[in-house]
Amino acid sequence: MFGGYYGYGLFDPTMILVLIGAVLSMWASAKVQGTFNKYSSVRSRTGMTGADAARRLLNSQGIYDVSIEGVAGNLTDHYDPRSKTLRLSESVYQSSSVSAIGVAAHECGHAIQDHVGYVPLRMRAAFVPVVNFGSHLSWPLILIGVIIGGIGSPMVNIGIWMFVLVVLFQLITLPVELNASRRAVVLLDQNGILQGEEVSQTRKVLGAAALTYVAAAASSILQLLRLVILFGGRRDRD
Repeated sequence: MFGGYYGYGLFDPTMILVLIGAVLSMWASAKVQGTFNKYSSVRSRTGMTGADAARRLLNSQGIYDVSIEGVAGNLTDHYDPRSKTLRLSESVYQSSSVSAIGVAAHECGHAIQDHVGYVPLRMRAAFVPVVNFGSHLSWPLILIGVIIGGIGSPMVNIGIWMFVLVVLFQLITLPVELNASRRAVVLLDQNGILQGEEVSQTRKVLGAAALTYVAAAASSILQLLRLVILFGGRRDRD
């Protein structure tokens, strides 16, 4: 019953895919942290804090119903469309650095997306409950399916398809995040919040942050490929 999975013996070569994904994620995380720290020491010429910049950007787009508040943690910044709240981390809310203003502007980008009804953002929001459900059940279903019915078990297939939803969510997230960063850089320049080389510096910060989402999508795809190799492509031979 388990021949298709354990045919690899003690060494499972598909683990290489997992390792590649892990290395990509660690590299992206180190890149964004390093870039953020580098430009956290560069004070903006306007002296505006992340919170100040966020309020000005939102108002410039006619958005007055979004509240801005601080939240604990490092780089825990996010926009909550349900409560229309922009939450900025301690290193962003009161900081006047180029990094802080860039991150705050990125989150404003999400608030603007929500305001104008940006379709990929709506799609991502609709996916959240499904993905939360699928991400928790995909592996348990696969393992239980293998134990009960073998690799060809319908339960294994359901588990794999649930993981497909996780991958789709990661792919939908990419354009949402990239679009928010593009909006941020343009608006910071147009509103004079950042000037000259500060704009390119912020672009580097947000570019590094985008790598984390690219790495997350790549890791999910590699994990899905591993599932297909282990439980999909071998089932016909069992």
